[in-house]
Amino acid sequence: MDFINPLPIRLKEARTRASISQKDLGVRIGLEPSSASGRMNHYEKGRHTPDLQTLKRIAEELGVPLNYFFCESDQMAKFVLLFEQLSEDEKDELLTELNLKKGR
Repeated sequence: MDFINPLPIRLKEARTRASISQKDLGVRIGLEPSSASGRMNHYEKGRHTPDLQTLKRIAEELGVPLNYFFCESDQMAKFVLLFEQLSEDEKDELLTELNLKKGR
């Protein structure tokens, strides 16, 4: 089975969900306005991969955790987004519950 890079898919999903154009996102993360749209398009098409610092800026701008971009399944991507919205106490409770269920 061939590996499909989830980053372009997740990037486009997050940007679309945030209702931000490729150019606006690129400009917001510090790219030159003249090349912002093209660079973001290349990232979303999988032609190029942003470096980690750029990807961190993209994640912050789109309000998603960095690891969201690397989720291979839609279920895991949704889980990561929901998990990030929980308080630290809620995260601890959920992890405890999951560990208990796993131990059955």
